[in-house]
Parts: sequence; structure tokens; C-alpha cells
Amino acid sequence: MRVKSSQVKSLVRKLSSDASGAAAIEFALILPIMTAVGMMGTEIGYMAMVNLQISQVSLAVADAGSRLEQTNNNSVAPTVTEADIDSVMVGADKMGDRFNLKENGRVILSSLEKDPATGKQFIHWQRCFGDLKVNSDYGNDSSNNGLNGPALVSMGSGVNKVTSPTTNQAVMFVEVFYDYKGLFGTMFIKKMRFKQEAAYLVRDIRDLRASNVTGVTGGGGKSTCA
Repeated sequence: MRVKSSQVKSLVRKLSSDASGAAAIEFALILPIMTAVGMMGTEIGYMAMVNLQISQVSLAVADAGSRLEQTNNNSVAPTVTEADIDSVMVGADKMGDRFNLKENGRVILSSLEKDPATGKQFIHWQRCFGDLKVNSDYGNDSSNNGLNGPALVSMGSGVNKVTSPTTNQAVMFVEVFYDYKGLFGTMFIKKMRFKQEAAYLVRDIRDLRASNVTGVTGGGGKSTCA
């Protein structure tokens, strides 16, 4: 059976004017782009939220550290105990549970003080929480505390540098490190490490001489930085 040329032309005209599937084709072409944009937006939003929560953890730990033994009604100035510090770190664990702070992060709480004998800034004691193996950017409480090792001028970066103002007042300085892993792996972002810092002056009278070396009383602490 032969097909007449007039029939072919008629069929071509019908096909060329038929737009019934155009929307479906256009949607199929643009769907991958829309999906990728949506996923990237979700990734960026989640990343910003986690970074904000890390900042809140640093502020909360510094604030709680500055209030340790504040409710102690003893006539003698109280000292910080290992149990006190552990309780602060438990709070950090609870706050960071939603984004796995313990497994992917590290909270470092340092007591920045002014040595009465030399006037130098030094880290009297330092305690940590979290499985991430990272050290403070400013030193430790032993071989590199400002009295041993290089001088410690201040803690903090840029315009946020802090020092202990007097020999009887400490600054609770907190560093929070966190290794961020994307919701979609490395599809949109590379692995990155967040860091947030916070500092508060101790809110009440505190005996900073405890044990002279350790700065903390009591035993059995679970928040060592080892």
C-alpha cells in the first residue's frame, strides 16, 4: 500500500502543531536541575543551623563555667570541683546530641587566669568533652600553659581577644570544634571543620588557688583532655 505524499504532509503538519506532550518533556528536562538546587539549599540551610547550634553550645558552656559554685553559701570562697566541670560537659552533650557533637566534635573549657607571682596570663586548668582529637589553639594546662612554654598574651582571635583582668578573677574560655559531614556527603560541599569560641568572666568569688597546680579539687573527673 502506497502512502500518498499529501498524506505524509498532512501527518507532518499535525505532528508539528501537536503540543500535548511539551509540558511533560520540559518538566523532565528541568527536574534534575530543580532537584539539585533544592538539595543544595537544604544542605546550606542545615550547615548554617549546625554552625549556629555550635555557637550556642560554646556560649552555654562558658556561661555555665562562669557560674560554677555560684550558689555555694559557704563563708569561704569555693573552689571548682571535677564533678562541677563534668556536669557542665553533660549539658554540652545534651545540647549537641541532635547533631552528634560527641562523636564529631570537641569542647575545650579553659580557665584563663593571671598569675599573681609573675603577672602573666596562663591556663590554670583545662577540661574537654568529645571524641574529636584536636587540641586548643592557645595551649594546655601543663607544658604550654603560658607559664611553661611560650608566653600566652591572650585567648581569642581578631577583635575578640580576652585576658584575665586581675589575679583573683578567671575567664572561662570555650572552644568548640566540629567536623561537619554533609547531608548528601561531598556532593555539594567538602568536609569542613567548624570552630566557635566564647568567654565569660567568673560571676562570683572563686578560690583560684586550689591545689596550685591543678586548679580543681576532687577526683574521678571524666572530662580530661587526654
